[in-house]
Amino acid sequence: MTVAETVARNSADSLPAAHPKRPLRGRILQFLALTALPAGIVLAQAAKEPARDPSNPVETEAGIPIKDALVVEKCGTCHTADAKGNLSRISYVRTTPEGWAQVIRRMSALNGLSLTPVEARAVIRSLSATNGLAPEEAKPVAYFAEHRIISETSIPNETIRQSCAACHAFAQPLSWRRSKAEWSLLRNLHVAMYSQADAQFRKPVEDPTQPTPPNGALKPLPVEVAMEYLNKTAPLTTPEWTKWQARQQSAKLGGKWLVNAFLPGKGTYVGEMVVTPAGGEDDYTTAITLKSLADGSTLSRSGKGLVYTGYSWRGTSASGAEGATPDAPADHETRETMQFAPDRKSAEGRWFWGDYKEFGFNVKLTRASAEPTVSAVWPYALKAGSKGATLKLIGDAFPASLKPSDIDLGKGVTVSKVVSASPTEAVLMVDVAADAAVGAHDVGLGGSVLAAGLPVYKKVDYLKVTPETAIARLGGSEKHTPGYQQFDAIGYDTGIDGKPYTTDDVALGPIDVTWSMQEMPTVYYDDDVNYVGKLSQTALFTPAIDGPNPERKWGRNNYGEVWVVATAKAEKDALGRPLTAKSFMVVTVPAYKRWDQPEVAK
Repeated sequence: MTVAETVARNSADSLPAAHPKRPLRGRILQFLALTALPAGIVLAQAAKEPARDPSNPVETEAGIPIKDALVVEKCGTCHTADAKGNLSRISYVRTTPEGWAQVIRRMSALNGLSLTPVEARAVIRSLSATNGLAPEEAKPVAYFAEHRIISETSIPNETIRQSCAACHAFAQPLSWRRSKAEWSLLRNLHVAMYSQADAQFRKPVEDPTQPTPPNGALKPLPVEVAMEYLNKTAPLTTPEWTKWQARQQSAKLGGKWLVNAFLPGKGTYVGEMVVTPAGGEDDYTTAITLKSLADGSTLSRSGKGLVYTGYSWRGTSASGAEGATPDAPADHETRETMQFAPDRKSAEGRWFWGDYKEFGFNVKLTRASAEPTVSAVWPYALKAGSKGATLKLIGDAFPASLKPSDIDLGKGVTVSKVVSASPTEAVLMVDVAADAAVGAHDVGLGGSVLAAGLPVYKKVDYLKVTPETAIARLGGSEKHTPGYQQFDAIGYDTGIDGKPYTTDDVALGPIDVTWSMQEMPTVYYDDDVNYVGKLSQTALFTPAIDGPNPERKWGRNNYGEVWVVATAKAEKDALGRPLTAKSFMVVTVPAYKRWDQPEVAK
């Protein structure tokens, strides 16, 4: 059954409700528009002209020819080829490796596609190369593949939020580029398969931020607003992709990379990642060594990875057998998602683990070279007016005869002495003038610059608990594992303007605090703080077990809403009170439906 037949069968009795300014003919045309059937077909049928299949809008754009023999073999039985080598549907979309993996899983589950894991990886790699995203297109939605929970600020208005982000992240559609016909077909898919989308698309726009139609015209439908935005923002052909197709090469990432990795709750780790080519093009093995700057503990990991589209790294690494401590990186295999810069000199991303991908390193890589390279500093920040402060530079290829004059820490920060130096670490004695410029200073050593690597501050003016909004999930049974949440308290100087929460504020790294939870009252019988779970003094929240709790009023589950509160041990406000900050946390039920793309990660 085609999408159009499904829509017709399920929606024959659910045309939009009568509207005082929308006669029956207008409602029929509205319904036809929703299902991507051109309104003119009504007249065409009246004139006994052949009807156009609404499940297959006419494709007017130049597609991307598919030349890979395996893709043609596996996909071409359903997706027919034209004279130019375009495969129907496939040639008119572009997406991330995760997007193509999602397609393969759907085709396997619903349409009988048969692929071995090796073939699946090959198809994903091929389609990512020919029908992927340019680095500039992928970066704004990188958090989606990195499994970061963030507040999506890219949603342009409430209408599009309700149309496209009520059920999934807005990054889901923005991880795709489609022709106009393909965006229409995606709309059809939602109408046919998801009743909530069908209902949402038919409700007239009530967003006060949207312009009022002139002369009493009908308000647009949400799907019309969304389609207009997506066709404009995420078309099939873009200048970024055209340029990247000309530049795309094998990544050639073999060699030593310096690692600067921040793990919430545990601080900064530094070390190296040695990348070795392994057989096929852009396949690699890795050897990783990391050292915690907070407690000196070390990690050794080995793994493998591959590169899609010339820049997208997907890999895994582990220290050994799986352990039992949920937040310990040594106990778990991590998934690696990174984006390498086009010049192949740096990369950023996340190495994560946990059933909800809730734990992870925020990673920056710098390619090692024969020249001195600074990858990190310790401590996180220096206070203006400090005399004889100790500062460590971590990196590679430091000269044995390092002198204070070789190092530039910016205006007002002077290196008075090099205490010790090795090829990978230099210990400095530093003086910071009372009037040193507040902000993140560059750290220069020879021709190497660690941009904005050393924050200088006058005072810890306020704290921020990260994440500022959080979600944890009940669990503990064999069927449903808990979804933990890790917090940090980050100190800030308000910067030159003296105003908090502005762009010149200076982040100073984690601050020593005590942790607690407070009730977030939403109903009169709230007692969530007693049941949702426990918060440790390392700011790791462990949720309670799921299921009805006989000790709770009405036997309710242990879900709830609480504040996670950080209270500074040393820093005070203007009235001499300890600085505090808090995060809003929702503790909810387990995720009963999961998706994953193991073809990409393994």
